[in-house]
Amino acid sequence: MTASILSIAEDHFLNQNQLSLNQAEQVLGTAWCQGLDAADVYFQTISSESWVLEDGIVKEGAFHQDQGVGIRSMLGEQTGFAYSEEIALPELMNAAKAARSIVKQGQSRTVSVSSSKISQTPLYPTINPSEQTKPEEIIALLQLLDKTARAEDPLVTQVIASFSSNHQIILIMASDGTLAADSRPLCRLNVSVIVDKKGRRERGSAGGGGRDYPSKLFWDKSGNASDSSIGYAKEAVRQARVGLEAKPAPAGTMKVVLGPGWPGVLLHEAIGHGLEGDFNRRGSSAFSKSMGEMVASSQCSIVDDGTLANRRGSLTIDDEGTPTEKTMLIENGKLVGYMQDKRNARLMGSSSTGNGRRESYAYLPLPRMTNTYMLPGEYQHQEIIESVDKGIYAPNFGGGQVDITSGKFVFSASEAYLIENGKITTPIKGATLIGNGPEVLKYVSMVGNNLELDSGVGICGKEGQSVPVGVGQPTLKIDQLLVGGTES
Repeated sequence: MTASILSIAEDHFLNQNQLSLNQAEQVLGTAWCQGLDAADVYFQTISSESWVLEDGIVKEGAFHQDQGVGIRSMLGEQTGFAYSEEIALPELMNAAKAARSIVKQGQSRTVSVSSSKISQTPLYPTINPSEQTKPEEIIALLQLLDKTARAEDPLVTQVIASFSSNHQIILIMASDGTLAADSRPLCRLNVSVIVDKKGRRERGSAGGGGRDYPSKLFWDKSGNASDSSIGYAKEAVRQARVGLEAKPAPAGTMKVVLGPGWPGVLLHEAIGHGLEGDFNRRGSSAFSKSMGEMVASSQCSIVDDGTLANRRGSLTIDDEGTPTEKTMLIENGKLVGYMQDKRNARLMGSSSTGNGRRESYAYLPLPRMTNTYMLPGEYQHQEIIESVDKGIYAPNFGGGQVDITSGKFVFSASEAYLIENGKITTPIKGATLIGNGPEVLKYVSMVGNNLELDSGVGICGKEGQSVPVGVGQPTLKIDQLLVGGTES
């Protein structure tokens, strides 16, 4: 942890609110009374900006700022939590007493914190994206994307281009002595289009982003729109055009090839959530009793990695002040790890993996994914396609549903094609993939050597909280998967 980030956070939350570090420690000591296992205090400020351009007209321009403090007291499986939107000593002491009273009555104790435990190198710049770009520059970029999409195809009838950014400063104090801070930028650019051909309308969308300067993500060194930004508009149109030509999807059990990159969202939902510590501690995950066992094909190795520089799901430290890690979850088919926050790790007799995350100060931290992806295998992409006589190739996914306890999932493919005699042929529409996460992994017979991560658009929901995440995978072949379609 660089001293500058910690000093910025202390100045923002403490000095500017006439609080001393000693007073903040008193708040923590009040939440951590005699007999409690642990307590923490989480300061956060969030500033955000968003712009939406619809058919060349600015439909939305918004700025928002919020800040507050969340205080947590823990005893066994019990948790007391309270938060304050006002950063002042009386309000913080009241919140600390409220959190403590939920789990135990007791006498406050003295606690001191230190930043010496945290030496993590920042994974992203500490800038506020809103201070690095001007509204007129953003609007000009969105207008260019609108024009680019319309120039791609005269069938385009609607274009919605959007830009969003936010910046967080956090300060964390915990009863284990943790004193940590982080400054987190996040940006996203998105393009959605509708094409219309003789009354048949199809939609396509694309976008990307990450934790970096907007100028690096969306503009080139000359100040012009980057190739990747222009590419989002073209990709959105391409996807919509494919939809116009798509035929009804077949139904039945068949071989399915998932493309690299974004299709990793299926792994995130169908497998990743089941490997989060809280579900396994409560025994509600399909993987709860499988540690050390083969739960997938020996070709499958899956990790959660919060340490990738500038990635959307990355964090220098998690929301409990723990440095993030590259955590091996499944290694050569064997279940070897869970994603843990401090609370669940303590209750399960293990250590935090830096996966304690929360939407804001008003929510409790939970074990959550960061960037979850499958490691590359040995096969070429084309080699995998050529191995399939009859099946489906799915390079893009839409929404889906998963039951954590059973592992059952249903996912819709937003872009898919038939594979016939080893070749990708007709685009199809309405394909849904239906299966059981742990079982599907056992039918993976080929894993490509072309690992890709998504472009930076992932959002994960859990218990009413949304956080940014990343997904990824190489091309992979599943020998047996139920496909729901419109043809039998």
